Amino acid sequence: MKGRLAALLLAFGAAPAAAESWAITGARAHTATSQGTIEDATILIRDGTIVSVASGGAVPAGTRSRSAGGRNVTPALAAAATQIGLSDLGSAPESDDRRIRSGPLGAAFIVADSVDPGSLTLALARADGVGHAFVFPGPPAQGVISGYGAWLSLADPAAPVAQEQAALVAVAGILATDLAGGSRGAVWTQLRIALEEARRLRAGGRFDGSAVERANHEALLPLLERRVPLAVMAQREADIRGAAAFAREQGLRLVILGGAEAWRAADLLAAQRVAVVLDPLDDLPTSLDTIGARPDNAARLAAAGVEIAFSVSAQGVWLSYNVGPGLRTGAGLAVANGLPHDRALRAITAAPARIWGIAGGIGELRPGAPADLVIWDGDPLEPASAPVSVILAGREISLVTRQTLLRDRYAPATPRTP
Repeated sequence: MKGRLAALLLAFGAAPAAAESWAITGARAHTATSQGTIEDATILIRDGTIVSVASGGAVPAGTRSRSAGGRNVTPALAAAATQIGLSDLGSAPESDDRRIRSGPLGAAFIVADSVDPGSLTLALARADGVGHAFVFPGPPAQGVISGYGAWLSLADPAAPVAQEQAALVAVAGILATDLAGGSRGAVWTQLRIALEEARRLRAGGRFDGSAVERANHEALLPLLERRVPLAVMAQREADIRGAAAFAREQGLRLVILGGAEAWRAADLLAAQRVAVVLDPLDDLPTSLDTIGARPDNAARLAAAGVEIAFSVSAQGVWLSYNVGPGLRTGAGLAVANGLPHDRALRAITAAPARIWGIAGGIGELRPGAPADLVIWDGDPLEPASAPVSVILAGREISLVTRQTLLRDRYAPATPRTP
């Protein structure tokens, strides 16, 4: 699946037309900012950037425009934690690059190096309205540190990796019990020792281990310098509180991935400004770590002031496939369980970039933000809705994918009416 030709990338990706000035009129613009929803909005775009978003705004003379016809327009979707571009076929292990399966490589593993620009999962996500994504490595072979996750920008199908080291990922709870030596509490001891060694190296101390071990410790420096957050995969309340205590002790930025029982620690997380990337589909326990899972987890966290975003797993399937519809379905279920509609939309547009520290107004419809937006044929949080148009970096992209080509080839022809 690797190494597809550029022509195939363009066929399933962004149209190669040059950036230009143009406008979208008659939009019901969900800005994902404090402005909320702007009715009858005119969105002016110049050279891939939003110039203005105003109700009934005028279109400058000579500027090309198209009407949204009163449809909902949102920022392009952002997947806060996914694995698109890392695995194409579940039945083909050779296409699975999500984790290190053997050997001592840990923090030095950069999953961005495994992202395949030609992956059909990226093309499908792009056509489904996903403009940005944080892709993360799976559980490690040894120790509790999985490696670095990357931030993707899907506007350029040939070079989707925008930031190679967006966050360092570690595992806790049931995922880490065996990796940490048999006890979940050993996770924090392992991490503490690793950080102490990294600090000693930074101070010029001698290191007697292997080259890989040294690389693993040196890879922790961006974390110590607070240039990236520590993303801890944790579900149980005790592990979430343990992660918060460890981050406070070490002076680290922290994000919780999973957080099925995060609602039980909502006040602590809000006070410590710890964001949670959760799965709105988690409403029944699948293990002792998720015994407290409940469908209003997102609503409770948001009400407490916790920044939230969504990673909709569907038992792992949607981490790589159908990411766009999965995000919208999860957000809609969160709304059905008490989360305000605008907060749910923010969780799949603006919140991921804020959580991972990606600057530039990604996921917002406002002046100066990237012109990444989607025109929908209905409520974007309704599973039956679909994109009418996807615009990334100011350019409308093709919605043709391998899936649509197969559909058109093999779907039975519509019977003619006599």
